[in-house]
Amino acid sequence: MSEEVRAIFNRIAPVYDELNDKLSFGQHRVWKEMAVKWSQAKPGDTCVDLCCGSGDISLRLARRIGTGKVYGVDFSSELLAVAASRTKSLYKQPPVTWIEADVLNLPFEDNFFDAATMGYGLRNVGDIKRCLQEIYRVLKSGASCAILDFHRPSNPIMRSFQQWYLDNLVVSTATQMGLKEEYAYISPSLDRFPIGSEQVAIARQVGFASSTHYPIANGMMGVLVVNKY
Repeated sequence: MSEEVRAIFNRIAPVYDELNDKLSFGQHRVWKEMAVKWSQAKPGDTCVDLCCGSGDISLRLARRIGTGKVYGVDFSSELLAVAASRTKSLYKQPPVTWIEADVLNLPFEDNFFDAATMGYGLRNVGDIKRCLQEIYRVLKSGASCAILDFHRPSNPIMRSFQQWYLDNLVVSTATQMGLKEEYAYISPSLDRFPIGSEQVAIARQVGFASSTHYPIANGMMGVLVVNKY
């Protein structure tokens, strides 16, 4: 499954940012800022943005921590190339180090990071518990991670609206760009994805003493915030 997902993200890399803007009506920027804020990253911190994609959240983290250090990690080489190119166009001295790696086996020492973020990645990993274990391992004591992703709303009306939106806007727009199959995977991935309370339970199983799930966008989106004490 992971190789299949990697291939999907490599294919959509050239239009990833454009589609995000169109499909969220620009709201993804607000949600990403919320994730950065909930990560509790501070000036001077060493942070990691997991499943960083084209680098949106990584760059937001970099702006927040100033003289600190940000690592952007993704397993899609094509998306990392987009992120690196984008950073070079904005900065003479890139504030992010881009690393191609799998979040199930992170190339960092234990207790390394002051804060972490992940945007639209947890739903796509092959083993959610293992992913959260790795996040727990690389965070310092007292550090937090904010994990943003799509969710199935519990409200039946919002759930129906979400499915209509996916069928008629997301897949339709992607089809126009020749990426129908790549975006059709979103709906089944949502059906497999644990709901907020289940994510909280898994996070506590792996050791996070504090774990809270915040529904946003009428439950169609959510942020899991975990703290290592």
